Amino acid sequence: MDIINIIILFFITVFSTIFFTWYIKKILLKANITDNPIVSEHRHKTGTPTMGGIAFLFTILLILSIYYKNILIFNTCFIMIAAGIMGLVDDLLGLKVSEVLSEVQKLVKNITNGIVHIGLLDLKPGAEARVASDKAKAEVDDLVKAKKLEVIDELPIKYETGELKQIISQLFIGILLALTGAVTTLGGFNLGLFAAPIVVIAVLGAVNTVNLIDGMDGLASGILFIASFSSGIFGYINGRPEIIIPFVLICGLCLGFLVFNKYPASIFMGDTGSILLGAGYATAVLICDIPYFGLLALAVPIFSVIVSLLHRAHLIEMPVEPLHHTLNYKGMSEPKIILLYWSVTAILCAVGLIVDYFIFI
Repeated sequence: MDIINIIILFFITVFSTIFFTWYIKKILLKANITDNPIVSEHRHKTGTPTMGGIAFLFTILLILSIYYKNILIFNTCFIMIAAGIMGLVDDLLGLKVSEVLSEVQKLVKNITNGIVHIGLLDLKPGAEARVASDKAKAEVDDLVKAKKLEVIDELPIKYETGELKQIISQLFIGILLALTGAVTTLGGFNLGLFAAPIVVIAVLGAVNTVNLIDGMDGLASGILFIASFSSGIFGYINGRPEIIIPFVLICGLCLGFLVFNKYPASIFMGDTGSILLGAGYATAVLICDIPYFGLLALAVPIFSVIVSLLHRAHLIEMPVEPLHHTLNYKGMSEPKIILLYWSVTAILCAVGLIVDYFIFI
């Protein structure tokens, strides 16, 4: 595929994603399929349509119908469709409220002039929070009786797919990619069939990494755009222009969605979008055999995952998870956090490209 066709592919992807996102947004609003954020700092986003990742599926199907003969596009689209469908199932199950009527989360507000400690949270005067942890649930009644907190609402708990079921479904995406036989070489080493377990682990890791980082307006889509754009440049620098093709597709999806998803977002991608993008990025990195640069470009969300794992292992403590929500809780504004994450990603990618350029020449 020459440069002109690559540019055409990019613009078809961008404008198709813009159109389908606009169309899906209208449908979601009409059906009242909207978000109800857990994090108190994001309560103002209640009512924003979610599951916007459905637009990605429509765009990918369109691209696949045009470029089905290109093996790089075919393999990337095939995996993204499978991942998107699995994410869509998770999103649809998330619309279901727990069948146990007693399962609700109390939404409390600090009604004092000082800081109130509950669970791992330090609630500032007037701040709101959901009572989610066991420690907070054990303390809330006493704090309400002491007139330090006021219960302002009781929110039903939505159904969540168990972690084991999620991991099994995500493993299936990796197995699908391994079965295509598209990945036999990694890091310049011909591994043959031994590449399969690495492929499965890489897809699992990428899916969960992107899914975790998708918690603020444009955060995930912006990082994936920067990482994919940089990966395309990496291929060009190394004399492998074919690498550009799958990353151009991901860039187009992210840029088109950012038209509506940038701060303040008017639609969220949901698991449909985050799982699809994570699997798509992993597929592009693996089939193009750029694992080292691919990891570097995704270093920011990978670091966020590591911090969350340390928190869950009780090696460190955060008031809320993941890291970007903790930064927001500590007073850093959402636009500043987004800009910080985007900037660090861009700097890391730029450093990687500069180092690679001088090594290559």
